[in-house]
Amino acid sequence: MASTIQALPTEVVYLITAGEVIDSLASVVRELAENSLDAGATRIVVSLWPQQWRIRVADNGCGMNLDDLQQAATAHSTSKIRSSADLWKINSLGFRGEALHSLTTLADLEILSRPVGGKLGWRIVYGDAGEVVEVEVTAIAPGTVVTVSNLFGNCSSRRQGLPIAAQQIKAVQAAIQQIAMCHPHVTWQIWQNDRQWFTICPAATTGQLLPQILPQVRQGDLQELKLEIPNPPNSPLPTPHSSLPTPHSALSTQHSTLNLVVGLPDRTHRHRPDWVRVAINGRMVKTPELEQTILSAFHRTLPRDRYPICFLHLAISPDQINWNRNPAKTEIYLNEIIYWQQQITQAINQALSISSSNLKEAVHTTRVSKLLKAAEAKGGYNFNSQNPNPSTDAINRVSPNSLKAVAQVSNTYIVAEHSGGMWLVEQHIAHERVLYEQLCDNWQLVPVEPSIILYQLSPAQVSQLQRIGLEIEPFGEQLWAVRNIPAPLQQRDDCAEAILELSWGGDLQTAQVAVACRSAIRNGTPMNQQEMQTLLDNWQRTRNPRTCPHGRPIYLSLEESALARFFRRNWVVGKSHGI
Repeated sequence: MASTIQALPTEVVYLITAGEVIDSLASVVRELAENSLDAGATRIVVSLWPQQWRIRVADNGCGMNLDDLQQAATAHSTSKIRSSADLWKINSLGFRGEALHSLTTLADLEILSRPVGGKLGWRIVYGDAGEVVEVEVTAIAPGTVVTVSNLFGNCSSRRQGLPIAAQQIKAVQAAIQQIAMCHPHVTWQIWQNDRQWFTICPAATTGQLLPQILPQVRQGDLQELKLEIPNPPNSPLPTPHSSLPTPHSALSTQHSTLNLVVGLPDRTHRHRPDWVRVAINGRMVKTPELEQTILSAFHRTLPRDRYPICFLHLAISPDQINWNRNPAKTEIYLNEIIYWQQQITQAINQALSISSSNLKEAVHTTRVSKLLKAAEAKGGYNFNSQNPNPSTDAINRVSPNSLKAVAQVSNTYIVAEHSGGMWLVEQHIAHERVLYEQLCDNWQLVPVEPSIILYQLSPAQVSQLQRIGLEIEPFGEQLWAVRNIPAPLQQRDDCAEAILELSWGGDLQTAQVAVACRSAIRNGTPMNQQEMQTLLDNWQRTRNPRTCPHGRPIYLSLEESALARFFRRNWVVGKSHGI
């Protein structure tokens, strides 16, 4: 009986491989743009003719000589790796040698290139399987121009199976924006049907670039953080890398770099979790574990059903990563993932805190303090100008990055001064944030005597109270006795109402939010300067001081520069007016 298992013909193998690597217009743009970046390009021009299934990518990278051009499109040819060992120290965006060869299987491919310092440029046209069919000298500036024509021309079913043109164009735009975020120093110029479509100007950091991609987000809505962190303690020492020139060779060190751009939760957020992005070593990747870590770090800082803006870029030792999980290189295996999750959580907490690293540079000769002191004697503030206790001298001394309680407005807002301006802090929700984090860190139930008696609880309410740890038992017909309560409610007159509120559902964190809200100082409560200062000090030390657990902003900042503009202190009127 003849065998039914046979080896596939070479052309079928190539077609299968090509279909895994090149599956859309966006994948062509991505692969060619990554090659340009590997070549050290700082300017990339992408031209699209979607109806003609034609793409051109031009760059000012290092270029290729004639020998390299003749080998570039043959199967699995690459300058990025030499041996199997190099798969564990990938420093480049491309390394499999599949993209150009796949394009020759699915389209017509032409490359023009001239190496930096070379006197001649060359034009090569490739046939099926990457064979060179035309070679000629051409005039070209140093760099490379790749033109892909008649994409999927030999596979009409593939064209019909792709989304409509508008969706493909949107996917191309998204692919370019993702790459640009990972490489903010590059200039991008995108053309569609011989008309300029959009550009992305270079920036020093991703945070400065992001408003070009998200126009509704302003620079002041973002906080950017760059940290150098040690490699995982159990990771092997970096192995010597191959001598191949790569643009990311600096990644093999004893330390890794974490770049973080977050939208401040009191200023900007999204309806969907579509802007939680993770990149590793210059490429955007899908990592559900790290994305969930980011979402968890923003928990109880945003309003209900809102999601953060966060871009995380890890530059880590290549031996921590296995890129061979998906042909598109968008999914990876990451070693020591729990360690990276811990580092990311700490970095987000640092970015959301209020400290010297993320406050604007202090204005040491601030005029706001003079403005406030002049108003203290006349204004209707709840402010005690007497200082009988010498220990409060420490409160009145303003260090460069601390807040000094100055006054209380409407028994609701604390006027606080810092070296760069003035803040209004809403006392109830600031205290709510303090209490909530204390409750999360030390959830404590204390016995209460006499027991709190509740009337007419449903079985669901009884079950809910038991779920969050309260001891509750029948005390007669339609009566229930609660034997212990959360510690912050112990001294409150409305304890029974608070327990009833907790019975209406939610998990433990929801209960902690409710207790914090119920226990926080109420608006309308007068506070003296010592009490205001204590609250400000405790609030500044919280992990997420920008919003309350419900997601409401806690403070309004009035920078000294903004006050100066409002009061026209830049106007020169004349010495006769005493200015």
